[in-house]
Amino acid sequence: MPKVVVIYHSRTGNTKAMAEAVAEGVKSEGVEVVLKSVKEATPDDMLHCDGIIIGTPTYFGAPSAEVKKLIDDSVKYYGELKGKIGAAFASCGVLGGGAETAVLDIIKAFLIHGMIVQGIVNGGHYGPISIGKPTTAVLSECRDLGKKVAELVGKLF
Repeated sequence: MPKVVVIYHSRTGNTKAMAEAVAEGVKSEGVEVVLKSVKEATPDDMLHCDGIIIGTPTYFGAPSAEVKKLIDDSVKYYGELKGKIGAAFASCGVLGGGAETAVLDIIKAFLIHGMIVQGIVNGGHYGPISIGKPTTAVLSECRDLGKKVAELVGKLF
């Protein structure tokens, strides 16, 4: 059975709420999903799945240090994540707070690993973004992201 890991970092609970909605979307497509905080996650989690979705709060227009460390540590599997499906989402405190650039940083790492990133035509172009507490619309985008990744994982694996 195909498997997707959703890894997130959250200090206020906003990114965690988004991660839970993403995981719901994956599960709704009949794909196994593992939800882990970045504190519990290791690069091994990224190796032993078909899809990887990472969520982060935004600090200075970038992913949190904890998310960046996980990505940096994943270099030990460089070349071994090739062909896996990747996606990202982020929360921030204010409009223009850099959430899109934080998402792009994660996507760039996925592309460097040789992963496949599903584009989004409805909602945030790079991945769902929440400004403060996620709204009903943002949580719906998160579920849709999970569904899209699960559909692609299901087709490829």
